[in-house]
Formats: sequence, C-alpha cells, structure tokens
Amino acid sequence: MTYKYFPHTEEDLKAMLEKVGVESLDGLYAQIPESICFKDDYDLPSEMSEMEVRQQFEALGSQNQQLTCFAGHGVYDHYTPSVIPNLLSRSEFLTSYTPYQAEISQGTLHYIFEYQSMMAELTGMDISNASMYDGTTAAAEAMMMTVAAGKKVDRVLVSETMNGKTLEVLRCYALHRGIKLEIVAMKNGVTDLNDLKTKLLEGGVAGVMVQQPNVYGIVEDFTGYADACHAQKALFVVDGVAANLAVLKTPGEWGADIAVGDGQSLGIPMQWGGPYVGYMCCTEKLIRKMPGRIVGMTRDNRGQRAFVLTLQAREQHIRRQKATSNICSNQSLMALWVTVYLSLMGKHGLKEAAEMSYAGAHYLCDELLKTGHFTLVYDQPFFNEFYVKYDGDGNQLYQRFIDAGILGGVRIGEGFLFAVTEKRTKEEIDNLVKIAAL
Repeated sequence: MTYKYFPHTEEDLKAMLEKVGVESLDGLYAQIPESICFKDDYDLPSEMSEMEVRQQFEALGSQNQQLTCFAGHGVYDHYTPSVIPNLLSRSEFLTSYTPYQAEISQGTLHYIFEYQSMMAELTGMDISNASMYDGTTAAAEAMMMTVAAGKKVDRVLVSETMNGKTLEVLRCYALHRGIKLEIVAMKNGVTDLNDLKTKLLEGGVAGVMVQQPNVYGIVEDFTGYADACHAQKALFVVDGVAANLAVLKTPGEWGADIAVGDGQSLGIPMQWGGPYVGYMCCTEKLIRKMPGRIVGMTRDNRGQRAFVLTLQAREQHIRRQKATSNICSNQSLMALWVTVYLSLMGKHGLKEAAEMSYAGAHYLCDELLKTGHFTLVYDQPFFNEFYVKYDGDGNQLYQRFIDAGILGGVRIGEGFLFAVTEKRTKEEIDNLVKIAAL
C-alpha cells in the first residue's frame, strides 16, 4: 500500500527489500514471536474537522482535576513568569539542535554560556556544564565522575537521607558500571557523620554524596564533611534543589567538589514529570572529567566577542573509550528556560521567592501542630518542606484533601511530607489546616 505523503514507491520498497534479502516488509519482523504481535484493529477515532479536534481535546483536558499543590519531594510548584514560554516558543529555540557550527550558532552558544555563568554563581562552584537531562541522572553522572577521577577506587558512599528516586537511579547506573554503592546511615533524620567517617577509613572510596535539603526537607549541617572526604582522597558531592541556593549555604561554601541537582525549581512547570533540566557544577581541576559540554567565550580576529564549544567530552567528539559519558543532546531548551527565569528574577527576586516559601512552610507547620493531630517526625531545621506524622487515618485525610481540590503533600510511610512555595497564599494554607483539623 502506498501513501501520498510517503516518498517511497512500490519499486523503491521492492529494491530495498531485495537488497537486504527479505521478500516483504513483514519479513523484517520475522524474529518477533507471533504471540506478542498485535493483530487487532487500532482503536483510532474516525477523521475529524479542525473544530471537532479542538473540541475533542478540550473535553479530554476538562477531565484533569486542577489541585492546589502542597506536594514537593523533588518537584515544586513555583511561579513561571509568562514571558518565558512566549520567548521559548520562538522557532529558533524550539527547532535548534546541538550547536556544532559555532559560526552560525552564536545565539544558542551565548545563552548556554550565560546559563553556565549563572549556575556557577548560584552553586558557588568554578565550572558549570551545559546542563544534564534531570536531577537524578545528573546525580548518576556525578557518581561515575567520582570513580573516573579516582585511582583504582570503586566505592561510592550515599547518604540514607537521599531522595529514594535518586537512589534507585544511582543503583541502576552503579550495577552496570561495576560501582559499589554503599549507604551511609542516618541519625535523627540527618546523615550520621560518625558512620561516614568509619566507612571512609575502610578505604577505596571515590566519592561521598549527600542531599541538601534532604528527603525529609531537613537542612543538614555538612561542617567537616569535605575535610573528612579529602583526607581519604574522596570527592564530596552535594545534591540540592537549585532555587533554595538563593538563601542556603552553597555547595562551594561547604567545600564540595561537585554540585548537582534539578533545576525544575527555577520556574519550570511541574508538567507531569518533565522535561526538566539537571545542573552539574564542579571545581576547575575536575573540568576534564565532567560529562556533556562546556561553552566558552573568546574574541575573533576582529576583536569581537564570540562563543565556542570549548570542551566536548562525549563519544561523538572523541574516542569512545576516552569519553567521560555517553550523554547526548542536553536539555538546552530547558537551560534557556532557566536562564530567562534567573535573568527576570535577579538575585533579589530569587531570595524573596525563597524567603516566602520558607515562611509559608513554617506557618503551615505551626498551624498543623496546633491542631493536635500532627507531630514533627524529626526535630531538625527545615526550609520549605517538612515531614509530619498524623494521628488518624492518613489515607482518609489524603482523600479529603483531594476532594477539596488540594494535593495534600506526599505520603512517606505513615507520615506526610508537605511543601510550600511562594505561590501558596495564607488562605490556601488555612484551608488545608481547616480540613486537616476535622
């Protein structure tokens, strides 16, 4: 059968099939077992007019229940300035690909350079790459980076207070890379420094990975962690929520060698899990172990500012066995999103949004504790997310939230992990507390 939008004629198909030694198109799939082949008709609607298509999708969209979000656990409901999606919808951004030819990719290279500059400043690190897929894979790349930078070491220590989703990705990468991933115990909701030091003294450790704030929203004190790691020739990696770095101590200030995390909190909508953007920053001495690519600024022969791909350490550019990673096209569209967001918000705007999130979370926590139904699981400092235990039926309470149009946190075990951002109003917080107090 031929289709008017397909360029191949029957003669073309016949010639290609003869070339590969197959009699028909079905022969290309002869090795696939018949038992798993789909033989029924596809459940596709009949053709529609443009107006009917629009009505169809509007009807589908109306089935979504819009909830007031008090959930976090790695993904946060931050405000997105309307100018960002409008700018990113321009065709030169939506259709751009890897800027192989610097002379005709100056715009793309420029915004990537600005992204790197902003992320390096935000994390307090020397170098930033041109972004990663998301926070979890950025953490996995950091894990592999510590092993690549070490000498005959294959152990990586990860705090028990790391987000469970990130831990699962780390375990997957470690399994197929021959990396021995070991968990550092927690004590009262934070990483146990004594257990970390004990495991470091056993030797063979390439890196130590911690999270800030941790999976319970707790802001950990990493004083002495970098010294303990460096004394045993191990690298110190801090995984953190990007937006929180506007007010929290930066990975650079903690003495980290590598900083990674998800940039979704920098104005990227939650949108069912992606696309997001992972950030990775490091000290200058690790620059050649960093995956992805780095854009640099220089001057051309006329003295004008120009941007170039300075380092490209993936397998398409160098010998495969020398590649630091096989990470391919970075999420540069989302890196541009972050760049525009940071430019619009500025230092004062970022700080104000973070402080509003902090204040809202502490107000919600105090009000929930006043109901007598909630208790803090860990008596530790937190930022905009906190973990509480409920004295009633947690599942019933969660459903009451849903019925009232509220996404009431994330269930972790028997407790609730609540998150508050600058978007949540006092009225919305009071409404949640009112429902929880019933």
